[in-house]
Amino acid sequence: MATIIDVPCGVGLTSPRFDPVRPQNVARMEGRFTERDVFATPYWVADYVSPTTRLAHIGELDAFFMAIEDGAFARCFDMTRPRPLEYLRGALSGVRAGGGAFNGTATLSAIVNSRTLTITGLPANWQLRAGDYLEVRQSPTVLSLHRVAADAKASAGGLVTVQIRFALDLQNFSTAALINFEKPSFLGQIDPGSYQAARRRGDRGVSFSVQEVFPG
Repeated sequence: MATIIDVPCGVGLTSPRFDPVRPQNVARMEGRFTERDVFATPYWVADYVSPTTRLAHIGELDAFFMAIEDGAFARCFDMTRPRPLEYLRGALSGVRAGGGAFNGTATLSAIVNSRTLTITGLPANWQLRAGDYLEVRQSPTVLSLHRVAADAKASAGGLVTVQIRFALDLQNFSTAALINFEKPSFLGQIDPGSYQAARRRGDRGVSFSVQEVFPG
């Protein structure tokens, strides 16, 4: 069974880069023509930086790095937007429109198409903004991270239909999946050679980059 660990919080990490990548080739030809070939599955990349001066923080990040080097997968999320923009002040909570405590997860009730999802189980009038993240979680190791493409607001019954970017892979995801808005993540591993930990007094800090992987 795959080992999955969270990117450490509380150690001063920021994510100056957190972006999707769409594999493609662009061929340029005479006569002002270009041809664009899009292929393979889009994936996410991120850079993490912690300008911490505390050795305890560096130690925690070292332990995280060693676990990844041993084959673990990291749940990677955008430190600048760990939940929807309207609710950044603290962990998601409240009451679902249909009753029960809300913890940031919801139900994928319908897949209208690969770029349009209907989600239920939200608080009444819950607001999503363009650029918010949502995670489609088919299983602990089968995740798909997306950005919301346009503002959307849940109904009084806690239902919302959202446009997403990029398209959901309908061969691997179904309405059995869970939707997660609290620290929505992709599974990644650290790029070889990218982990650096400076330990000099007055010049301490850690940086590394990660790339999405698909453990299945």
